[in-house]
Amino acid sequence: MKTLHFDCFAGISGDMTLGALVDLGVDTRLLYRELDKLNLGGWSIDFVKEERCGITGTRAIVNVEDGVSSARHDCGRHEHNAEDHAHCRAWRDIRALIEGSALSAGARERAAAIFSLVAEAEAEVHGVPVDEVTFHEVGALDSIIDIAGSAVCLDMLKPDRITSGVVELGGGVVRCAHGLLNVPAPATMKLCEGLPVRTGGFDKEMTTPTGAAILAASVDEFVTKSVFKHIKTAYGVGARKLDRPNVLAVSWREEGPDAAPPSPVWIQQELTVIETNIDDMTGEALGFLMDRLFEAGALDVTFTSCVMKKSRPGLVVSVLCPNESLIPLRRVIFEKSSAIGFRETAVRRVSLPREQRRIRCGADEAEVKTVFIDEKRRRSKIEYRDRERLARERDLSLDEAEELIKREYGDT
Repeated sequence: MKTLHFDCFAGISGDMTLGALVDLGVDTRLLYRELDKLNLGGWSIDFVKEERCGITGTRAIVNVEDGVSSARHDCGRHEHNAEDHAHCRAWRDIRALIEGSALSAGARERAAAIFSLVAEAEAEVHGVPVDEVTFHEVGALDSIIDIAGSAVCLDMLKPDRITSGVVELGGGVVRCAHGLLNVPAPATMKLCEGLPVRTGGFDKEMTTPTGAAILAASVDEFVTKSVFKHIKTAYGVGARKLDRPNVLAVSWREEGPDAAPPSPVWIQQELTVIETNIDDMTGEALGFLMDRLFEAGALDVTFTSCVMKKSRPGLVVSVLCPNESLIPLRRVIFEKSSAIGFRETAVRRVSLPREQRRIRCGADEAEVKTVFIDEKRRRSKIEYRDRERLARERDLSLDEAEELIKREYGDT
């Protein structure tokens, strides 16, 4: 499942969303072609690469005929004056504009949903009917382009799912058409109801009503932890240069069963350990017992020194074995040792895959054991018995015999 993820560690706005989605790979020529279907004249968009605190991304700047740009609308980090009222538009007019456009159905529905959420929030905050809501900042031409452009981009990208992390709202105060407001503004808080948010990371307004509405209208799930395969991250750059990256990050992720990191390729086995304490067998007898245990199916046999009752020195005989070898191994212990009882413990063994092969060394052969991690060769080792045999035959040390085998074979 291909997921588009918003990382709003520095908040979100319409222009930053537009810049981030273009940075992710939206074709700007197709974007222009779609936005022309709004039948709104007097605007253009510049997409420029800029850097904030070492992070490079795309900044979206919407220009209108009177020279006012969307830099004012960067994530709400702007101040408005009386001329902004010239850009006021009623919600019913914006709705008619979107519904009457030739935008694709998906972009048209999303843009209308974003504006509708803002209208409902403003209506509740100001105590007026929704259809009587008049937008100031959001109703300006550049903000219409931001919202419609973001909706078009999302429709072009066609993610299977959209997610977001915790949203930074900021702090301080912001000047808007209604005067000075504490951050987060009332409309933003209304739009963020039910969303995971935090405040105080910045002393500026970091999430605007537009940005909050984009998330509320588009995000399928807000997540704090997830397993995914990371594909690509892009950044939308804000206008202000702060002491921390003023960017919005968006990422492509692959989610689902196939997205989890591949499990390491090692072997897990459910085995049994048989243990018994012995203090009355000779070294020869113990050596014979070990040989017989291996013949009966033991995977490993060890002798560990211990002190038994009455301060007698003894040995703990430990036998690691597959469960299907338990019966013959029990018989060997009872018949070939002095033990009259033993302990059995279920264990799980985790081991690396291994490969054993015979290699030529001149006229001789040697067995090489190779272990792997994630299908890559980790190391190889020449079996002791072959090194020992070659060392005896050629009057060499074990190390010299090993070097001879490696040199003649060339791939161990």
